[in-house]
Amino acid sequence: MSRRQRRSARPFENLGSLETPIPISTGYARLSRENDGSVLLDINGMPSSHLHPDPEFLVFEYMRWMQLVIELQLAAGDVRSSAPQLAHLGGGGCSLPRALAAAHPDSRQIVVELDALLAEQVRPWFDLPRSPQLRLRVDDALGALSAWRADRFDVLVRDVFSGSVTPPELLTVDAARQVARVLREDGLYLANCAAPPGSGMLADEVATLCTVFEHVGVIAEPAHLSGKRRGNCVLLASAHPLPEGVDRVLRSDPVSVRLARSAQVQALRRAGRVLV
Repeated sequence: MSRRQRRSARPFENLGSLETPIPISTGYARLSRENDGSVLLDINGMPSSHLHPDPEFLVFEYMRWMQLVIELQLAAGDVRSSAPQLAHLGGGGCSLPRALAAAHPDSRQIVVELDALLAEQVRPWFDLPRSPQLRLRVDDALGALSAWRADRFDVLVRDVFSGSVTPPELLTVDAARQVARVLREDGLYLANCAAPPGSGMLADEVATLCTVFEHVGVIAEPAHLSGKRRGNCVLLASAHPLPEGVDRVLRSDPVSVRLARSAQVQALRRAGRVLV
C-alpha cells in the first residue's frame, strides 16, 4: 500500500471512548482525535503517544529524530542481510514501532510495556501489527532488559517515563551495561532524555553512557543542549561509530535540531557524574 493510500484509508476504527478517562493498570488513559484524523493518547494527564493515519508519519519531534537515525542504522552493515531485530523499552501507543513496522515489514520488534491493560487495548485501538512482527510484552523495563540474552538486538530504544521523568534505575551504569550486553556488536542504543532545566540530567546521562560505550552522541535543539529549556533530547550510543549522515538527515526535520559536535559531547561528559 502506498503512502497516499495509507493516508486515505479510514484509520482507527476500533478506538475506545474519546475524551473520557479509560481505566488502565497504572491509572487512566484518554484518547483525543485531532482534525487531521490523528489520535493523541494521554496517560495520567501526560501526552504519551500521537498516532497519525499514515503510520510512517510521526508527530512527536523526538520520535522523528529516532526514526531518521534508525533508518540510517538499518541501511548500514550486516543489518541489511537479515530481518532487523529491534526492542523498545516503553510502549504507550507504540507510535515508533508502528512506523518502523510499516517501513520494514520483515523486521521483528518487541515492545516492553509495564501497564497490562494499556498493552491489551492499544493493539486494537491503533491497528498494530501482530506478533512476530510486533510483539507486546508486559513487564518492567529493567526486568526485561536483564532477562534478554546477549547479542540479540540491532537497535534498542528507551522511552520510559514515570510521570515526567525516566525511572532512575534505567539511568545507571549497570543499566547501560545491560543495554550493551543485549546489543549486537554493531548495535545502536537510542534513549529519550527529557531533562528539566538546571538538573544536569543530560550531562549525567552522557557521562554514564561514555563509561560503557565508545561512541556517544546527542540530538538536541540548542536551548535543550545548553540546559536552558526543558525538551526531549535523543541520546545515541554504540560500540561502533554512529551511523554516517545523522546531522545531514536531521536537516530535513522542520525543527532546528542538530547532532551535537564531539566537543559539546565531551563537555557534557566532563560536567556530568556517572550514575550508579
